[in-house]
Amino acid sequence: MQLSRRALLRSGAIVAGLSLAPRVALAQSDRIESLIGRMTLAEKAGQLSCFSDLLRAPGIVFNPGAASGNTAEQLANLRAGKFGMLFNGTGVAGARTMQRMALEETRLGIPLIFAADVIHGLRTIFPIPLAEAGSFDPDLAERTARGAALESTATGIHWTFAPMVDVARDQRWGRVAEGSGEDTCLGQAMAAARVRGFQGTDLRDPTRMLACPKHFAAYGAVAAGMDYNSVDISMEMLREVHLPPFQSSFAAGALTTMSAFNDINGVPSTANRWLLTDLLRGEWAFKGLVVSDWTADEELIAHGYAADGRDAAKKAFLAGVDMSMSSNLYNLHLPALVEAGEVPVAAVDASVRRVLQLKDSIGLFDNPYRSMNAKAERTQIASPALRKLSREAGAKSIVLLRNDGALLPLKASPGRIALIGPFGDDRDNVAGAWAFMADKTIGVDLATGIRAKLANPKMLDVVKGSDVEAALPGGIDAAVAAARAADVVLLAIGETQAMSGEAQSRVAIVIPPAQQALVEAVAATGKPLIILLRHGRALALSGAVKDAPAIVATWFLGSEMGNAVADVLFGTVNPSAKLPVSFPRESGQEPYYYNHKTTGRPASGTPNEEYKARYRETTNEALYPFGHGLSYTSFALSALQMPATVPASGTLTVSATLTNSGKVSGTEVVQLYIHDRVASRTRPVRELKRFERVTLAPGATKQVRFDLTTADLQFWADDKWISEPGAFDIWIGTSSVGGLQGSVALTA
Repeated sequence: MQLSRRALLRSGAIVAGLSLAPRVALAQSDRIESLIGRMTLAEKAGQLSCFSDLLRAPGIVFNPGAASGNTAEQLANLRAGKFGMLFNGTGVAGARTMQRMALEETRLGIPLIFAADVIHGLRTIFPIPLAEAGSFDPDLAERTARGAALESTATGIHWTFAPMVDVARDQRWGRVAEGSGEDTCLGQAMAAARVRGFQGTDLRDPTRMLACPKHFAAYGAVAAGMDYNSVDISMEMLREVHLPPFQSSFAAGALTTMSAFNDINGVPSTANRWLLTDLLRGEWAFKGLVVSDWTADEELIAHGYAADGRDAAKKAFLAGVDMSMSSNLYNLHLPALVEAGEVPVAAVDASVRRVLQLKDSIGLFDNPYRSMNAKAERTQIASPALRKLSREAGAKSIVLLRNDGALLPLKASPGRIALIGPFGDDRDNVAGAWAFMADKTIGVDLATGIRAKLANPKMLDVVKGSDVEAALPGGIDAAVAAARAADVVLLAIGETQAMSGEAQSRVAIVIPPAQQALVEAVAATGKPLIILLRHGRALALSGAVKDAPAIVATWFLGSEMGNAVADVLFGTVNPSAKLPVSFPRESGQEPYYYNHKTTGRPASGTPNEEYKARYRETTNEALYPFGHGLSYTSFALSALQMPATVPASGTLTVSATLTNSGKVSGTEVVQLYIHDRVASRTRPVRELKRFERVTLAPGATKQVRFDLTTADLQFWADDKWISEPGAFDIWIGTSSVGGLQGSVALTA
């Protein structure tokens, strides 16, 4: 994986303190070449096929169209060498049994590799990736990925299908929950951090697992925010927005990637030779393995791009998909395609070589029972250290959106509290999507976390009020009565974890009507109201929810959710997270993102402005913009410094002074944005290029300094990266709106 420093800079990979991981090589070996030389075509096709693990818990088939068979068939296929990998099963005993069978009961004794969708934790669940991205803390993301790897490898898993690095600008898309939001710079930093956390510096370490950045590529740009939909995108948008997080992942050492379900400009990603071969293996010199998403090769038929299974297998393989997931098409058709001369045997050997090299990279040929240690399985699962990390990550992911009148933090004895809403004592919706192997017995609900903070736990009243999407008989009356008896009201409302994630696109990203009615009734009591949002995407807030004096974005925070929220509510932790996605004013504004381009008729923000790029019903400004987030203290930026000019080959240094002007310690995320005023291509109104978390005691100051290179000022045009002389606006601020502003001229 030879990526030049120049290429990395062009991709924007060196951001926010991102460091390049030691390179991991997929080396040639005589052992591998000997195996390839002895394999039949059927055995080669088997190494290029993978299926859902039906022999170990949970044994869940998530998607339609799977060809995994039943357990007896899977055991027979194992002995026949018809797959090289199984996924989404756990358990050391079962893994050892299957590995022994692969070694002793197959002709060539090639070890299996075990994989799983470990997106934000296995048994101990950390915040959904979108929430964690709000921490703007790559170090935290690296540590939680490390925690996930510890648990996963303790249950016999070698490879995770994560991180999800798709940039998602339409909040209707359910899978926004799995990524890092709408910004490329933030997405790059978090993607690389998670790869480092999963893999470390030594892949043969039995507590490390392979990463698989996905979905390659542009899945986050699906039309209308509808899952699995088409992507019609310019090369400029693809290069500047959607590809850089993959480049950062590969620079950090990722050896695999997963092809996406979507098409790109009419060619499905899973059959897109330009994407998977010309770009990935040619231009980027990627030496690793490409695995299809679940039956994505078979779905070429439904796309109308392949005539049948044989045609689909041929097109996916020749495009560059090494391993077929769940469809069984490679087993069924690759040998015949080779024998007919339609697929070169050398190409099949190259893909088999990548699979075997991947297994060798983690030491499976020398230690086939790595990550299959019964003692580790007993001691590394849901440990106190992992629970502590989950709580820390949860608190660092909470965004304080509004806090009028300093209603928060609460005191240890705030009087009687009414905790109202469907999520008050609910433990079924703390983990979020893609946490199907979570240990639900350790999940902490809000009521439990809040009671633990109260001097008198009996001062908390919990009333459901409504279901998530339906009214309850007498529910609103009971909620109103509890609110009237309380000194402060907490309203735990929003989405269930089944309302975001894969296949959970929403037409309207609003609070469900039953809950909105509940909030309206409770707000009418006039009691101090704190909204605790539970959600896997940005939401369009309205009515009493939008107007509440205090609003907290709590997302899905994982196993320690209740404790993490309580830590922030009572000031044990000062909130520091920022929004990784913009909160629109209306659902109809989606896709909505801060770094949009200007138009020939930009709106000024004046109400009812005619003949400008705006909607009749609302302004263009976000309700809560990307990068927004409040603290229990206050911060001030001053003394912006930068040169008047910078040469094209030089380094631009921009600095400002941050002061904690409040009364308690706190952490601010300082953000640097740029705008190219005049260019040969229209440019975004702002682009995040750097950020830094800064923790200061009351009255303390720090000079925050950022260094930019010419690569940070480049854009894609005419099939290459270019920068053009001219003026650039520079902002250092605490969100994508406002901040200290200056300008610099890039000279020729």
